[in-house]
Amino acid sequence: MKKYLTLIVAAGALATLSFSAWSVQSLTQSTDTSQLRPAGTVSATGAANLDDLQAKLAEKAREEGAKGFVVNSASGENRMFGTATIYK
Repeated sequence: MKKYLTLIVAAGALATLSFSAWSVQSLTQSTDTSQLRPAGTVSATGAANLDDLQAKLAEKAREEGAKGFVVNSASGENRMFGTATIYK
């Protein structure tokens, strides 16, 4: 029962994070960035895993008004931290 409750809480938290990241796109090598220009960097700390870190970076990029971001670095064991370049 405890595992089931933990799973439901985790799924709810991830669903909430994914809605906030919709307006900012994680850019890849195949993304056409010809209309975008680098506009700075953002950083995040305290993430539980890589997905959580990417969501935190997406939220910070959205707050800065970015249209996209590229993760530059990610590290950590129990608490992840990383940086991303934002594009406007």
